[in-house]
Amino acid sequence: MKRTVACLLATSCLTLPAAAEMLDVEKDELTFGFIKLTDMAPLAIAYEMGYFEDEGLFVTLEAQANWKVLLDGVIGGQLDGAHMLAGQPLAATIGFGTEAHIITPFSMDLNGNGITVSNEIWEQMKENIPSDADGKPVHPISAAALKPVVDSYRAEGKPFNMGMVFPVSTHNYELRYWLAAGGIKPGYYSPEDVTGQIDAEVLLSVTPPPQMPATLEAGTIYGYSVGEPWNQQAVFMGIGVPVITDYELWKNNPEKVFGITAAFAEENPNTAIAVTKALIRAAIWLDENDNANRPEAVEILSRSEYVGADYDVIANSMTGTFEYEKGDKREVPDFNVFFRYNATYPYYSDAVWYLTQMRRWGQIAEAKPDSWYDEVARNVYRPDIYLEAAKSLIDDGLATEDMFDFETDGYKPATPAEDVIDGIAYDGRTPNAYLESLPIGLKGEQTVVGNEVQG
Repeated sequence: MKRTVACLLATSCLTLPAAAEMLDVEKDELTFGFIKLTDMAPLAIAYEMGYFEDEGLFVTLEAQANWKVLLDGVIGGQLDGAHMLAGQPLAATIGFGTEAHIITPFSMDLNGNGITVSNEIWEQMKENIPSDADGKPVHPISAAALKPVVDSYRAEGKPFNMGMVFPVSTHNYELRYWLAAGGIKPGYYSPEDVTGQIDAEVLLSVTPPPQMPATLEAGTIYGYSVGEPWNQQAVFMGIGVPVITDYELWKNNPEKVFGITAAFAEENPNTAIAVTKALIRAAIWLDENDNANRPEAVEILSRSEYVGADYDVIANSMTGTFEYEKGDKREVPDFNVFFRYNATYPYYSDAVWYLTQMRRWGQIAEAKPDSWYDEVARNVYRPDIYLEAAKSLIDDGLATEDMFDFETDGYKPATPAEDVIDGIAYDGRTPNAYLESLPIGLKGEQTVVGNEVQG
């Protein structure tokens, strides 16, 4: 059902300059999946603003029940692509869980997550947290404030349960990172035991994002790590307190990606570029003019077909603020970043960080050389597709060259120690040295055997 340029321009309010040339896409009817989270925004905006149609693409967006269903849909071909956890393409490609070669030509955002605890746990933590001159807790809050609480529960024989959204989710790794930085063991995986609870002081389990607040309210878990709006929802419901954002945990950390199969990209190269163009335009729109478009984006996301949370709940973080305790709203302009700081570029160093966390906690059971991390990153993250899309947007007059990182070798400069909660720098070029620098977690030739770390 390919349409002519003239027809397309007529139906999209002349959104393309007259000189723009549409790519000859191989597949123009596409179905993309997403989970009901704020960071699916580039998909919603590309659809609502007509950016997909500008590229000759006729897209259907479908909410998915959970991350496994979403991944299976992409692998099985029911979905042409999806809003994915960054760990999903990497894990699938190396064969952890479902095995399939998934790639990403586009990173969807930076930051956007938080860690929330129940009101009861918060009251116990507050005794260990200093206050500022106004009597408010000093941020960032270390998990060291949670450790005495966890220790007391364990002394009474009560398991301390927390939720995260998927074993290879950023949320799992961020929650583990925060706990470990505070001296709390979050547990290991092994080929024989994929619960991730081996030698754990805090037991982490999977809960789908929209179900997090209800699960917390029911007392099944004492806290969770999730993306927005489900931390702010706990505040609005009066059932929990977000104690830290991932911006405070690791400044401008990578979050979701857009995933497609390698086969789809190979069979439909122009389509892959066209989709990436539309998503880049959406990301630009979301961040341009100091987030001036965010209120409109919040209205779109609040619709039932997208995130479906109340406008005020989504706006609480999406418009440059974040509310911790009820009434403790603070300015966090970079809580959600969609384009600035080269947020959309699929950097190899981002991929390597996820792989180091898989190795750290035993999802990658055996030691790998630095070259292996680089090879996997290049096999999954595809800046070649991204840069073709960027060049096409520049040729179309819809972007300028200075908006993109054309000079990079795919690795960001090392993240300085002061930008990370535990004061440990990260350099994607030296993953094994990075693993050695982390006090809790597998390193060197260590493996998990039975219920203990050996080596």
